[in-house]
Amino acid sequence: MKRVVIVDDSAAYGDLWSSFMKERYGNEVGVETYSHPYDALPKIDDAIDLLIVDLEMPGMDGKKFVDYARQKGIPARRIVVTSSHSAEELHERFKIGETIAVINKTDPKQQEAFLMILDSVMKKS
Repeated sequence: MKRVVIVDDSAAYGDLWSSFMKERYGNEVGVETYSHPYDALPKIDDAIDLLIVDLEMPGMDGKKFVDYARQKGIPARRIVVTSSHSAEELHERFKIGETIAVINKTDPKQQEAFLMILDSVMKKS
C-alpha cells in the first residue's frame, strides 16, 4: 500500500483529494490528511510515498515544511507543493530539484499534470 500524506490548511481540499485517491486507487493507497502543519510534523518520515503540501498555511509555510521533510529523509521526487499562485511564482520559490512538482491547484492543465504524477507514484513498486 502506498502512503500519501496531505498537509493543507483547507480541510475541504484535503478531504477532496483523499476521497479522490481512495476512489481512484482503492486499497492500494492509505491517505493521511492534516489541516495544520504542526500536527503533521511528527508523522513525517521516509516511509511516505508521496507528500502533498500547500504553500500557504498559518504558522508554517509550505517552503519551511518541505525543508523539514527533506531533512527527515523524504526525497524531492516524493514531494508536490500546491498553491493558488501562478506556476511562475511557484517556480521562483522552489528551484528545480527541490520537489517533483509545484502545482497551481486552480489551473486545469496543472491538475492534469498532478494526476499523471499520482498515477506514476501509484504504479511504482
